[in-house]
Amino acid sequence: MKRLVASVALLAVLAGCGGKAGPPASRDPSPTATPSRGHSPTIALQRGPQPPETGAWLGAWVKPEWNTPTGRAAAFAAFEQQVGTQLRVAHMFHEWTDDFPGATETALAAEAGTLMISWAGSDTRSIAAGSYDPLIRQRAEAVKAMGVPVLLRWRWEMDRPNLAASVRSPADFIAAWKHIRAIFTDVGATNAGWVWCPHVEGFTQPGRDAAAYYPGDDQVEWLCADVYAGREFESFATQMDAFLSFAQKHPKPVLVGEYGATDRGDPPRRAAWIREVRTYTKAHPQVKALIYFAEKQNRKPVYDTTFAEDPEGLAAFREMTADPYFNPR
Repeated sequence: MKRLVASVALLAVLAGCGGKAGPPASRDPSPTATPSRGHSPTIALQRGPQPPETGAWLGAWVKPEWNTPTGRAAAFAAFEQQVGTQLRVAHMFHEWTDDFPGATETALAAEAGTLMISWAGSDTRSIAAGSYDPLIRQRAEAVKAMGVPVLLRWRWEMDRPNLAASVRSPADFIAAWKHIRAIFTDVGATNAGWVWCPHVEGFTQPGRDAAAYYPGDDQVEWLCADVYAGREFESFATQMDAFLSFAQKHPKPVLVGEYGATDRGDPPRRAAWIREVRTYTKAHPQVKALIYFAEKQNRKPVYDTTFAEDPEGLAAFREMTADPYFNPR
């Protein structure tokens, strides 16, 4: 198992065990090549991981058999072996009150090198009013102590209608975002690069306005969207075009925080959708990272984004991992 043992120093810092991961709420993404819109300028970020100058990182969240630090690292390493490459980014989910980073992050950082932590939220007005300041400060101090750059994706998919009770209005979300980030700044946790990540449907569905939740260029390091094929295998390119029409107005690297084909469909269709992801990313150099979501869920909603029973999809994914564009150093 590659890079599974962390350095002694990092283990000493992160000896505590990470909290229980909360599943992401997005569960919902034919091949169309979109022409390149030109090269993105090199973007030097003030915080967090620096994007590759050329190419794009690959990463994943992988459902483990055992929800333990070693279980999660083993699942990630097994996925790497299956897809034929060492992935650059390991993804981890945490509920609002989870104690993190800990041993899980230690193990995953050793395996991948770069972490993306998706941190759920609470009532935005309570956050902005200071009710959770001790909790936020604890998380900021722990992230700072980690000592390595981290992608921090706070309250991803904030634009989903079913989160309205806690996210409230765009103004409330932005106030909470700025409050949390200010505490991280005060603590000195500038190794956290802030990832703003609505669902792509916030840019494609009538009545949705994800852009209204954007806290501003001075508040964000990475722009992000979650993109799934869905039952109709909606074009990755069509969905991303809607998001990039917004992202291209902001001098930020883009990452796809979650992607996958949740419906099996017919095998060639699923493989074609994955190949479209590869083609589109190479034609749009502002996209600097792709984080796959690999999970089989048997309870409703039932879905399977793994490649355990999908050799055609796996072959398409391995074509991407073998492409030097997705292995920047």
